[in-house]
Parts: sequence; structure tokens; C-alpha cells
Amino acid sequence: MTAQQVQAAAQQRGGGKGFAQIIVDMGWVSPMDVLRWDPNAVLGGNGAAASVAASTAVAATTAATATPATQDVGLGQDAGPGFDRSGVIIVGEEGRDGMMEGGVVSYCNELLKYAVEIRASDMHLEPRGDGLLPRYRIDGQLRAFGDPVSADLQLPIISRLKVLANLDITETRLPQDGRFRAIVGGRTFDFRVSTLPSIRGEKLVLRLLDHSALVTDLTRLGFTPEMRTEFEDMLHRSYGMILVTGPTGSGKTTTLYGALATTRDETKNVVTVEDPVEYEMNGVTQTSVHTEIGLSFATQLRAILRQDPDVILVGEIRDSETAEISVRAALTGHLLLSTLHTNSAAAAVTRLQDMGLAPFLIASSLSGILAQRLVRLICRHCRMPVPQNTPEYDESISRLRLEPGTVIYHGTGCAECNGTGMRGRVALMELLNVDKDIRRAIMDKADSSIIQRIAMQKGMKGLWQDGIDKLQQGLTTADELVRVLLGAEVADDDADADTE
Repeated sequence: MTAQQVQAAAQQRGGGKGFAQIIVDMGWVSPMDVLRWDPNAVLGGNGAAASVAASTAVAATTAATATPATQDVGLGQDAGPGFDRSGVIIVGEEGRDGMMEGGVVSYCNELLKYAVEIRASDMHLEPRGDGLLPRYRIDGQLRAFGDPVSADLQLPIISRLKVLANLDITETRLPQDGRFRAIVGGRTFDFRVSTLPSIRGEKLVLRLLDHSALVTDLTRLGFTPEMRTEFEDMLHRSYGMILVTGPTGSGKTTTLYGALATTRDETKNVVTVEDPVEYEMNGVTQTSVHTEIGLSFATQLRAILRQDPDVILVGEIRDSETAEISVRAALTGHLLLSTLHTNSAAAAVTRLQDMGLAPFLIASSLSGILAQRLVRLICRHCRMPVPQNTPEYDESISRLRLEPGTVIYHGTGCAECNGTGMRGRVALMELLNVDKDIRRAIMDKADSSIIQRIAMQKGMKGLWQDGIDKLQQGLTTADELVRVLLGAEVADDDADADTE
């Protein structure tokens, strides 16, 4: 609450109303929030307070039974495993402690440690006119902390990280890629390093992969109970192709790993081909492509089919050759999982047709298509209802076409979320089950809008509706939905209009 709200509430005290009931009546907080802060604030005293207490109990009971608990949904809300005092240990340099204590080495270690501590998924080292600026991507948003590092240290820092990634430090004109492993605070991380020459020197981007952070629980990833049941039914089939679609950075790989965790057991031979392997999974044979020696997705997939597989994961279908082999694998008794870059589930069918696949092959092989986006979660430590009858509330209700009086939430900012009001992310999803009606539409070469309309008529929840549901559960904000789902909004509205 703001100071002005507190003052306004204090001026209305009297007539038997307590401060807690006033701020609830004015829509600034919910009864459940008041009870969480102070269980005695609305209990006892007068009839009005008792009424608020009763409504609070009902609200708490309803919330517990009608909506999932926010702490059980999404990734990145929890602090995760703790850190010990071991500092940063580069794998491969364990026996060289006395030789690795220079200022640049120590500074690079601190950069890695800080990136891990603030839950960054990527660290950018950008040459600027006044030095080297570190920026960090947290929950999908790129942020800078502090000032640029002196230009005198730019080359030594870049060279140190290139040495760790086994890159050629003398080559500054061509992009390079590498990786290294480090133990930070007792936890093992893989760092994927990419260099890009620029007019001010080389820019480095490091992708952080935490071995302890892989979450394979489909509910935590964002699946509703109904969607999870339907998706698991697809995964338990002995053959067919299941695709996960979305733009880069939408969590497709994490969802595929969750799917693998659901299907793997000692009775199945599970094999993957990835570019590159991001997380290691027990019970799964994981392989990587190497285009520099001619080992592509298609080449590796042909070899995998001679390995008696039950379940195959193809990191991405990028070309017509990989698409054709994947479809034929799904038709010959294998369960195949893969990804495509499309904006909706129905658009995946059009994408496969553009790759030259015959409609009858697509219709016969597809079992289901999952489209997803990632939205930031409201920080649970500072989550508050958006005050009603305010410009922010009215704009959100109007923009999202919600009923007046709908309770929506936002984060006010606290130390846990670095003042952003957001912490962690969750997936918005739509799951298209390829049944006989969808197959008939694919055979008839229907475009994606028609396929989308048929699926929604049969009960598919679109990305937009899943986003609205998570908004009303208090998981994300109206601004976040609009930022992520601008394109999906039009698609869902068109499908709804066609069904009327």
C-alpha cells in the first residue's frame, strides 16, 4: 500500500470499522492477505469484523480447492539448493589453485558466481565505448547491474573466458562457440560460451545450465490437471509424433525433458539427438549433432533407427529431410518427440506442409501438438491485488475484456525479486489433440485457422484463455500477458468469432 492509501484509510476509521476492514472494503487488499499478515486483525470484536473473518475463511477454502497453490506452479520462485563456501572451481583446473589467483581470474570467478546467485540464465559481456558492460538475463528480461568494467580489462577478461571454453584467443574476426564446466558454491553448472566480433571488440554471451535446476514435473511447468492427463495419454502411446512449438526461449526443451521423464523406464530404449545436449538424464541415451563433420539431425536420426529405439527425441525439426525421417519413424512403431518454431499449435501442420510432407503422412503420424509461451510469475513475497477503480485496474480490465470486479494481482517489489515484483516463470499452453476430425481437416489441406477453430470447438483451451486463467489465479499480471500474447490474442479471437 502507498502512503496516500494508508492516510485515506486512517481518515475513514470510526463507526465500528477497524483499519483492516476498511482497506479490504476499499479493494486495496483481499481478506486472505490481511489474515496472512495478522490473523487477529479481522477476528473478534464486532459483527462487521466477524463477517470479514467469515468471508476470509470462505475465500481461503475456495482458493485452496479451486486454484493451484502458487508455490506449486512455475519455475524460479524458490531459492533452490543452497550454496556452500567453496567458491568457484573450474573443472579441469582443480590442481592449479596456486597458479590461478590473478586479478582477472578472480574477477571472472566473481562474474560467474554473481550470475548464479541472481538466477541468471544468460550473462552478456558487451563492449561499450566506456568499457565492458556485464548484463544478465533474469526470468527472460535483460538487466544491467553496476557500471561498465574499465576498457583496460576488457581484453584480459574476454581472453580468460575464451581459454576456459577452449576457444582460439588469437581469432577475433570470426564467431566461436565452446563450453566449460564449473562448480559454483557446491553446485555444478555448464557454461555455453558464444563470441561475436563487433566494432568495439568481441562480445561474449554465456548460457548457464544448472545441473540441479532441471524440473520435469509437468504441473510445475504449467500444465493444468486436465491438460496433463491428456498429454500423458499421448506419451503412453507406443507410436506417433508429438510436437512442442513456440519461439526461441519459450521453454520447449524443458517441456521435452519433462515428457522424457514421464515415458522413460527400464522396459524402453529412449534415445535423443540434440544440438547441443543441455541436461544429462539417467536412463536416456543422449547424442549430439556435429555439423562440422557432417553429423546432422537427419544423419543421426537414421543411425538411431537402427538402434531398436522405443522413444526418440529430436531436438528440432529444421529441414525437410529431418521432417520426413521423423514422420516415417512415427509411422513405423516409434514414439517421436520434437520441436518446431511456430506461433500456435495448429500452425505446426502448415509448417510441416511447407517442408514438403504429404498431408496423409502428417495426418497419420501426428498424435498431438503443444504450443507454449513463458510469462513471468508475480513474486509471492510481495503479491497484492491491483486496487479497483484505479487507472491501472480499469486499463487492464478493458484491455483483457474481463468482467468488472475481477480480482487481478501484481507485485509491489521487494528484496526477494530485486524490486521488480516478478520472480520465476511459468508456461502458457495450448494442447491440440489430433483426433479423427483434425486428421480429416489435415487431409483436406485446411489452413491453420480452420484447424484451430475445430480444435477449440472440441474443447481445446487456447494460449489466451490459459493466460487469463493463470492471471485470475494470481500467477501473472495483465501487462505480462499482453507483452507475451499479442499475436495469440488475435488468433484466439478469430477462432472464437468463427465458433459463434
